[in-house]
Amino acid sequence: MTRLDIFADPVCPWCLIGQVELDRALARRLDHPFAITWHPFRLNPQMPPEGMDRVAYLRAKLGEGAEAAGKALAKRAADLGLVLDPAPREPDTTDAHRLMHWAGLEGAQAPVMSGLLRAHWQEARDISDLATLAAIAQAAGMDPALTARLLASDADRDEVARREAHARQRGIASVPTFIVADAHALTGAQPAELWQQVIDEIMAASRS
Repeated sequence: MTRLDIFADPVCPWCLIGQVELDRALARRLDHPFAITWHPFRLNPQMPPEGMDRVAYLRAKLGEGAEAAGKALAKRAADLGLVLDPAPREPDTTDAHRLMHWAGLEGAQAPVMSGLLRAHWQEARDISDLATLAAIAQAAGMDPALTARLLASDADRDEVARREAHARQRGIASVPTFIVADAHALTGAQPAELWQQVIDEIMAASRS
């Protein structure tokens, strides 16, 4: 197997686009060699626990470029057949990343990340809400009661922070960032066709 490490934050729109593109490539290459691990990387580590109004957040972060960025995202999403209905508040994603950490221990990262991205970007749900996170965990086959108890505690906050700090120390500065075989980095939402080419090259090399 070939490691594919993905650094992402579910409030990043390009993580949604990147995941959809990657999933489409994997569906076309069912014998792909990737062993995928998702890693925490908060876009907004200083976000207050209660979050912020999304429009105010975007204006503060992007200024006059907010409208153009929104149009570019809407076009790329439409090209993929995605209907966007983002949450009205920009949330703190610390607890979402704790959930992803536990999902990794249970082999449930793919459905949990899909659930987080869908909830925030297509269902206008608050992914800092503990009940919402427990429901996403349950839909992915995790124990919702155990998840709720863990979320109500400080379990693994330090571990998630440590992993994020390590990513930044490695030079990762944006999401999504994909590291192939611990050697090759791709940043941004790559098209499915590129992933298919990468998979084909890895498979060809393994046969030679």
